[in-house]
Amino acid sequence: MATGAAGGGSASMDTYREARNWLLMPAWVTLAILVLVPVAMMLIYSFLTKEFRGGVIWEFSLAAYDQFFLDRGLFGDEPARIEWTYITIFWRSIWQAATATVLSLAIGFPTAYFIATRPARMRPIWVFLVTIPYWVNLLIRTVSMKFLLRDQGTLNDFLIAMGLIDTPLVIVNTNIGVQIGLFYSYLPFMVLPIYAAVERYNFTLSEAAADLYASRTTTLTRVILPAVKPGVLAGCILVFVPSLGSFLAPDLLGGARNFMIGSLIEEQFKGNAGNWPFGAAASMILLTLVLMLLLLFARQQVKAGKTAG
Repeated sequence: MATGAAGGGSASMDTYREARNWLLMPAWVTLAILVLVPVAMMLIYSFLTKEFRGGVIWEFSLAAYDQFFLDRGLFGDEPARIEWTYITIFWRSIWQAATATVLSLAIGFPTAYFIATRPARMRPIWVFLVTIPYWVNLLIRTVSMKFLLRDQGTLNDFLIAMGLIDTPLVIVNTNIGVQIGLFYSYLPFMVLPIYAAVERYNFTLSEAAADLYASRTTTLTRVILPAVKPGVLAGCILVFVPSLGSFLAPDLLGGARNFMIGSLIEEQFKGNAGNWPFGAAASMILLTLVLMLLLLFARQQVKAGKTAG
């Protein structure tokens, strides 16, 4: 009987395996049309020649990548030097995204832990409150943040009325303004994965650590954090990646002096003065960086799985 059950289970699994391939077909087609095709177009465009009035000329060229990394002078006849302008913009983007990730983790982890330790009937309410900002378009939320932070905005008016400052704080068109915008935009992306991980955490492990005279700090760093590490890593990726390519917060809260790579790419596809091959090349460089980070994350997860096994 056991053999028959096992045989029946195997046959059932084979049947579902065939059905699974067909059920996944719509997802594969959607990914191919909405992800692979646009990425392939950007890759092709990055190796084409700029058309004077916008668009591309279908002639193979490495000029876009050369422009990103090398400076050959105004007329292109000078010895090649490293083009620090775009590299600096790229580095600023990485630094801003990393800082936003750290800030989101510093606020998001305690928030997620607090929500996960509430009574079960209260947790959906707290999660609902965290997700409320996403009921409003990101553009509207960023513009509202600009009105809040500007020199004559609500924040400065409140601080002056309380006597805490004498002159308005300059926040808009600074790196701090960009940082606040990124942090505000993507904080829920940090809270929700960590909340899901903490909710599954077995709190008897913390009780056992306390019985062994472990301090709260030791329990947090040696017991809780390793257990919820997948949620923390997922939250960091969900904040870092969109922050890296963001252009709304840099444009509206940072100004021209605080350009990020997303703003640079956006500018290349606007109007007739844009440089589509250069924008496509910058997009592919950004995509390469993101894929490298995701591969490192996947590799770390595989190693962690083997160690646990």
